[in-house]
Amino acid sequence: MSTSNANFKNKCVTQVNCIFCDSLLCTRGMKAVLLADTEVELFSTDIPPNRTVDFVASCYTTESCKCKLRDIACLKCGNIVGYHVVAPCKPCLLSCNNGHFWMFNSDAVSTLNRLDATGLNLLLWGDLPELDDSEDEEYETPSVEECIR
Repeated sequence: MSTSNANFKNKCVTQVNCIFCDSLLCTRGMKAVLLADTEVELFSTDIPPNRTVDFVASCYTTESCKCKLRDIACLKCGNIVGYHVVAPCKPCLLSCNNGHFWMFNSDAVSTLNRLDATGLNLLLWGDLPELDDSEDEEYETPSVEECIR
């Protein structure tokens, strides 16, 4: 699924930081809810955060669905900050989702809403360019003016 889906175009783009060490994890975060339990809020991204996190432990599944998951940890401090959906299950793929497979636990990250190029408006997902499948997130820190709490 493309992030340009009309259901997600008006969502704010967030910068996601590790709550334990304040390390930048990604600059293309989106506030989301867990498909299997919509009471659980988290943040997701559409680009593998290869330079900021790494896999820990083995793949696992949960009782709520059959998605194959693998935890990810912050490269700077080693704390688990979320998980990657290695292989989504069919019900999750068929449900309304944002197409993101990298998830950050709300209690393990802090976030900042990003501003657009003018510095006056929140940056929305509908304003971001589409990405190539091979593209990884640039490891750049947005300027202070680009982010707000």
